[in-house]
Amino acid sequence: MPFIALAIFIVLAFIALIPFAIIQRFRRGTMRARPIGWMIALNLAGTVVSAALFLLGAAITAQWIPGTLTYTSAGLTAGIVLGIFGLILTRWEIAGGRLYYTPNRWLVLAITLVVTGRLAYGFWRSWHAWQASVDSMTWVAASGVAASMSAGAIVLGYYLVYWFGVRRRLRSAKSVRV
Repeated sequence: MPFIALAIFIVLAFIALIPFAIIQRFRRGTMRARPIGWMIALNLAGTVVSAALFLLGAAITAQWIPGTLTYTSAGLTAGIVLGIFGLILTRWEIAGGRLYYTPNRWLVLAITLVVTGRLAYGFWRSWHAWQASVDSMTWVAASGVAASMSAGAIVLGYYLVYWFGVRRRLRSAKSVRV
């Protein structure tokens, strides 16, 4: 019984900390930063692997929940378009011979709100679907997994293009200095 109480406490603490994590993610996402080559390459590689595994997961999930792969592909495409806008709207500057970038505040806010809204809606919809359904697969399908994966794919598509653009901009800035 103490294990169950501890598990419930940990879950509730995690849920209570979500708003703080979202605020911190927004603050960090809008700060002026200096791109560091290895860090950008690591972010890009991680995002590529994440996107590939995410699409694979969507393809497997589509076996049980129809439309998952379609929603995920559409979200990834929308994220790619947002990533292009993000690169266009990013403020680039060279100070002291080093490149700095500041992501667009409104675009970061919009992406943060998409994820936050989908997370909140997913909790609400899952709760109601769970109470209304007896069959576990009906509950999972009714909880909106396909749309949630779409929201996640938007973020992955955005960062896939964004980190690629930052890496490209860093390389071009290095070639100009040399």
